[in-house]
Amino acid sequence: MAEESQSAVRDTEKNKNQNTDRWQGIKQSLGPGLLMAAAAIGVSHLVQSTRAGATYGFALIWAVILANFFKYPFLEYGPRYAIATGESMIEGYNRLGKWAIGIFVIFTLGTMFAVQAAVTIVSASLAAELTGIALSPLAWSAILLAICITILISGQYSALDGAIKLIMVVLAISTIVALGAALFQGGQHEVTNYYPSIWNVAGVSFLIALMGWMPIPIDAAAWHSLWTLEREKQTQYRPKLKESLLDFNIGYIGAALLALGFLLLGALVMYGSGEEYASSGAVFANQLLGLYTESLGDWLYPVIIICAFTTMFSTTLTVTDAYPRVSRRMLEVLLPETFTKVDDLRLYRTLIVIISLLSLGVLYFLGDSFTLMVDLATTLSFLTAPVLAYLNYKLVTASHMPENCKPKPWLKWLSWSGLVFLTGFAFLYLYWIIRFG
Repeated sequence: MAEESQSAVRDTEKNKNQNTDRWQGIKQSLGPGLLMAAAAIGVSHLVQSTRAGATYGFALIWAVILANFFKYPFLEYGPRYAIATGESMIEGYNRLGKWAIGIFVIFTLGTMFAVQAAVTIVSASLAAELTGIALSPLAWSAILLAICITILISGQYSALDGAIKLIMVVLAISTIVALGAALFQGGQHEVTNYYPSIWNVAGVSFLIALMGWMPIPIDAAAWHSLWTLEREKQTQYRPKLKESLLDFNIGYIGAALLALGFLLLGALVMYGSGEEYASSGAVFANQLLGLYTESLGDWLYPVIIICAFTTMFSTTLTVTDAYPRVSRRMLEVLLPETFTKVDDLRLYRTLIVIISLLSLGVLYFLGDSFTLMVDLATTLSFLTAPVLAYLNYKLVTASHMPENCKPKPWLKWLSWSGLVFLTGFAFLYLYWIIRFG
């Protein structure tokens, strides 16, 4: 009996240690998925999802659900590839051939300045609303990018990782509370039809723009692979594949649910009011805040404006980090003899300044054409999505990918279905524009 009792104690201690080790592994792995969610819960949620609800009621719920569903595998392949191989997807594209890395480079260069400009102008609009300081959108954008550069140059990944988690929790709670209040009140306006037709040039154009960043562009898979490797350096812990994918799923599912929340909030509060979504960033900021204050009361305005601004600022901070990181790795892969000799930190600092200045140039030429800038960036992202999705699928099924880390059959089927979905809507958009535009 004594031996059995001692054996039971040992088993209990062993299970306790295993549970502790498992929890420590999960804790060490958390981070990159939340960074991806922070990048997603910006323009695609605060702007595009609320615009969808405000303009089309509940008619585009299916688009939000399907975009999140069919993009899932191609974004999941970022952390999967990084954990399986110990390298980023950018090195992986180069393994596939010069054609693959060439496509990724062209698409990245073709979209990154518009993307950086779009997220920055939204943050700038909210900064003006928060502070009451009436600077031009360009001036506010320059100030915010300067702050982002300072934070990232001083702390890099640790500063980025540390800033995100509290912001995400505050935004999620305030959005859920606002949505609950709007649902309880049953909407603000008399509406007979919450499902208007979207099948016209304006509707299809917005549909593509909505899905372009829903929940985030597919090239963010490469960002995620770099953040995964950076997190590993930071913690000195190599996550298991399950741990890394758990981190991804928490961020991805949370971002998808919040996208639906923003759409419902826009539909319940703004749809049928006769008020159209503004093309000016300053007016947009005021409308966005109204979604919350009309549901929760004006007394919560200070909390909501701080929450909305910090959310968009976190997106700007994340994107400001992502593109120099990706560009640095592209240069090191394409021109190894030149750039592998250059100090990584110095190259990162140089690129972060250059990319930010060029993004400000885009803002200078487009002015405060807020919705034009957002729709341009999101549409470009959607039209490039099928090709990038195919590259990601080809990468995780390549011969150098460890067999035990390759996607399961259900994920492969979802990938092929996603390719059909993304390609079909890209061709639909082009057809609609050529035929009716």
